[in-house]
Amino acid sequence: MLAATAVSQNAADPLSGLVLSELAQPRPKPGWAVVKVVSSSLNMHDLWTLRGVGHPAEQLPIVLGCDAAGYDEDGNAVIVYPVIGDYDAGRGDETLDPNRALLSERHDGAFAEYLTVPRRNLVPKPDWLSFDEAACLPVAWTTAYRMLFTQANIRAGDRVLVQGAGGGVTSAAIKLAVAAGAVVYATSRSESKRAQAMSWGARVALPPGERLPERVDLVIETVGEATWSHSLKSLRPGGTVVIAGATTGMNPPADLGRIFYLQQRILGSTGSTRAELVAMLRMLEATGVRPVIDRTLPLTDIHKGFQLMIDGSLTGKVVIHPSVSDDRGTP
Repeated sequence: MLAATAVSQNAADPLSGLVLSELAQPRPKPGWAVVKVVSSSLNMHDLWTLRGVGHPAEQLPIVLGCDAAGYDEDGNAVIVYPVIGDYDAGRGDETLDPNRALLSERHDGAFAEYLTVPRRNLVPKPDWLSFDEAACLPVAWTTAYRMLFTQANIRAGDRVLVQGAGGGVTSAAIKLAVAAGAVVYATSRSESKRAQAMSWGARVALPPGERLPERVDLVIETVGEATWSHSLKSLRPGGTVVIAGATTGMNPPADLGRIFYLQQRILGSTGSTRAELVAMLRMLEATGVRPVIDRTLPLTDIHKGFQLMIDGSLTGKVVIHPSVSDDRGTP
């Protein structure tokens, strides 16, 4: 089978370590299932692996790809829940299992024609959701869902700032928050991405750092150092910042005086539980909200997709079709 494998890491030239090659079809361990991948999608996590951030070199080579939708051995259409962890060790939350791993960290991932995962990680794909749409959900959309509804517990009428509109998590956060009845503000350096955020329902979209019309109840923060000061200054007393990434740097000035004096809450958030993925599917069905897909590419063009991500040229997700025949309707 054709697969995209990380064979080396290079912070300056991450794509030099991504190789397309033919591998043997994987065989499942007891309790695991084989999935024929119809659609997968790119995530920043894949680039971090290629750059050597958070992924030990001794765990290479490994097939990349955290997101997948396809068919199980019985021909059932499925979405792959990407966190491989112990539900009990996390006390009912797989993301709190100290030994959890995202697909492609310790187990070969979704940029291949077939993959194997524990059977518990298979979630039935609803008929109303396409394979391409389904492949956008497991990492980016569930991350946004957990940030908004589990960590921040937003309610209709809440004011929400989404920093860095245009990526997978931030586009999901805007659309989900709007669907929940929140008033959403967004920032982006790109005029076209600000216009896109407005088309998704944001009330105002501004360049980074510009003053908002009002202070917000919640900030969705995935940018890090470049937006951190603005995030805190935009937050009302008692408001919440939820962090699920730091693409511009992990060590912003803390501004501890502002945080304790205004009693602001800073919450971390990582991934989602399987139950949150299922709950989000119910929300998408009820609201009609769907993922934003920038483009689809065959697996043979995966380097092009990652380069567009590096260049910041994407709005939404890049979907990858691993099968060389692109047989997207037959199990």
